[in-house]
Amino acid sequence: MDFIAGAIGGVCGVAVGYPLDTVKVRIQTEKKYSSIWHCVRDLYKAEKLSGFYRGLSLPVCTVSLVSSVSFGTYRHCLSHICKLKYGNADMKPSKMDITLSGCASGIVRVTLTSPTEVAKIRLQTQKQRPSISSSSPSGLLPPPKYQGPLHCLKTVAKEEGLGGLYKGSLPLMFRDCHSFGTYFLSYSIICEWLTPAGQSQPDILGVLFSGGCAGVLAWAVATPMDVIKSRLQVDGLGQQKYRGFIHCITSSVKEEGARVLFKGLVLNCCRAFPVNMVVFVSYEAVLKLTRSFTT
Repeated sequence: MDFIAGAIGGVCGVAVGYPLDTVKVRIQTEKKYSSIWHCVRDLYKAEKLSGFYRGLSLPVCTVSLVSSVSFGTYRHCLSHICKLKYGNADMKPSKMDITLSGCASGIVRVTLTSPTEVAKIRLQTQKQRPSISSSSPSGLLPPPKYQGPLHCLKTVAKEEGLGGLYKGSLPLMFRDCHSFGTYFLSYSIICEWLTPAGQSQPDILGVLFSGGCAGVLAWAVATPMDVIKSRLQVDGLGQQKYRGFIHCITSSVKEEGARVLFKGLVLNCCRAFPVNMVVFVSYEAVLKLTRSFTT
């Protein structure tokens, strides 16, 4: 049931947070933006509302699988750890058990999310070209390099090989490993604080608040690796700038200072609160519903 509940929660979350995710990617990968509002205004002026939803179709199609794997892996690992340590899978886990299960969940995600992240990032950062050009003899400009998510994946694989689809997978693994450990641990702790005496879990407001806070804390620790991941994944749009993971970090810090690693932090945290409120309340609601049918 955790796999199903996770899938539904993930879809609800991406529907809420995708426009801000696009803004976050633009800020992390382009130096010209001085603030969040500068990016929002520029993006809307150049590409209108559709610009905020570039590359959405692939995450919508895959997020249910990825979220299902994330929540399912977390519960599966937690159950096995409790069974090995305490002899009973239903025993209350320790904070370390929760953290390790969350880290395992983050690592497993990478094999599924890396190609979709590459396509999403490339489409989000690809500028929309006007269809008419007075300077062109034919009056037409060539179409954008990537026509859609599947075309993007096919083009990247053709031009950059299979490795192109897994660009940025190392920082992605570092990002998801410790952020998902933080994510599930903080959700568990805050839920425990907000659970009234004699009850097993908080009310809906407690779940909403716990989920929102968990998302904010997870992104707070994830943002530095998220910046490096985004820069490596977008690097194939033009001449390759970074030779690898370490070179991307050193080059970015040398050119823009250490604060570059925290680009998009405020936006990530602002986006994370409502998105993860929705994710966890949907997840808990589906679990509650399925349990009512099976009991």
